[in-house]
Amino acid sequence: MTARLFQFYPSALCAKVRKILAYKGIAYEPVEVDFVDRAEIVALSGQMQVPVLQLAEDDIIADSGRIVARLESTFPQPTLLPAVTRGLHLALTHYLETQVTAVLGAFAQPDWEEYYARQGALQALFLRRAMAPKTATAPATAQERFEAVREILAPFDETLEGKGFLLGRLGLADFALYGQLWSLTFSGTNRIPSDFSNLRAFFERLDRLSAALEPEPA
Repeated sequence: MTARLFQFYPSALCAKVRKILAYKGIAYEPVEVDFVDRAEIVALSGQMQVPVLQLAEDDIIADSGRIVARLESTFPQPTLLPAVTRGLHLALTHYLETQVTAVLGAFAQPDWEEYYARQGALQALFLRRAMAPKTATAPATAQERFEAVREILAPFDETLEGKGFLLGRLGLADFALYGQLWSLTFSGTNRIPSDFSNLRAFFERLDRLSAALEPEPA
């Protein structure tokens, strides 16, 4: 069977997994999960969170970290964890998916609300309730949240000056960063700060990525 990826389209973790599947050349069918009715993934995986990857009828992996580990073991090439920088990729990915995601998620909340409001009032209500604990300590105004985005992304923009990827060679941290930036772009409006030209170029590079890589900038 063709693999199936159960996802929320705006999710940073789902965007990361989609891009990794493309990079490894794995055909898959995206399955959008209703934000309220998650009966199918509960029956399939025994839990309610996405992403969930179904590789075969009885081969189901939940959680993006477990999905990455499984893909690396089953489809080792091209690798996500180059041997020389493996530890750095893992550490950066953890930072991106704990600290950075909190800041970017708070800023992107209006885009999430607009996306799910188009699907129904109940979906929008459940989204607001789900996000409330995550944004309780975030800055109050949109401008303050934007400044927090700038502050946390600035080191990444600086690191990418003259480089194609964070650690020189494409790896897991790049896909994690792509996923986080997806939360600033999925609405159709690019909310990556306009003066962060290195980050914008990085996002566009990975957004076009498939199994065939573009050369790094000279």
